[in-house]
Amino acid sequence: MPELHVGERHWSVATGSNLLDALNLAGVAVPYSCRAGSCHACLVRCQGAVEDKQPDALSPAQRQQGWRLACQCQVVGDVQVETFDPLRDGLPAKVVGVDWLNASVLRLRLQPERGLRYRAGQHLVVWAGQVARPYSLASLPQEDPFLEFHLDCRQPGEFINIARQLQVGDDLRLGELRGGALQYDPDWHSRPLWLLAAGTGLGPLWGVLREALRQDHQGAIRVIHLAHDVDAHYLAEPLAQLALQHPNVTVELWTAAELTQALAQLRLVSRQTLALLCGHPVSVEAFSKRLFLAGLPRNQLLADVFVPRG
Repeated sequence: MPELHVGERHWSVATGSNLLDALNLAGVAVPYSCRAGSCHACLVRCQGAVEDKQPDALSPAQRQQGWRLACQCQVVGDVQVETFDPLRDGLPAKVVGVDWLNASVLRLRLQPERGLRYRAGQHLVVWAGQVARPYSLASLPQEDPFLEFHLDCRQPGEFINIARQLQVGDDLRLGELRGGALQYDPDWHSRPLWLLAAGTGLGPLWGVLREALRQDHQGAIRVIHLAHDVDAHYLAEPLAQLALQHPNVTVELWTAAELTQALAQLRLVSRQTLALLCGHPVSVEAFSKRLFLAGLPRNQLLADVFVPRG
């Protein structure tokens, strides 16, 4: 049977074992979120025989350095594993803002030790000690002097429990910057743009919206935010202000109770429409199905799904 080696520890595992499961079952704490190769929270450095199910998920430079996504690897022989150490491998960042946008959404603002080049809609793994979670960026690099994240705190979790106690001046660490599916393309300048978000899926689309306006998008922009109730529309006022300032922007605030009727009335004005979707898988799927039925070509829809842990 293959053996895993982590520091001075080593133990046998069954051939074909999932590397992430084998490490966590043995008490080697490797964080994870999506288990689909998207969030990159489970990054580890490997030497040995593993079968990588998503070799293109990492850059050639990362793979050459031995980095792998543990959730996507099967153990087929002896492997030496070095876990991601946020103190050694992460980028230091300081909390410069932490406040509640409503009863359940916490806005976290971080100042990294050095400048970070990113675009609206990307996401980062944020480390608090040895606890990590991937979060989408709600900030805009050309306008905001900080990194902003919108955290849904309705459900408890290791990172959320820590985040609730954060104060200005606290130190965190940042992991890998990821592309994500959401971005604004200047070539869309005159095309209708729909931004459909559920819950804190509005965070990255808030950045994309402001990027589109910064680049003077001329087409109509329709923003739809789905929330479980009226009070959960945590950016209602800032969105209303943008709509007042920009005649091409319209904002619709939907609640879960209104979803079925609102979706049924959704109609495309133009086949040139582009749609960006973000949020819980169930909501993104409901948006997608309705858009396809309304005639939106599949290659004109970009979606980023917030997969619940576990």
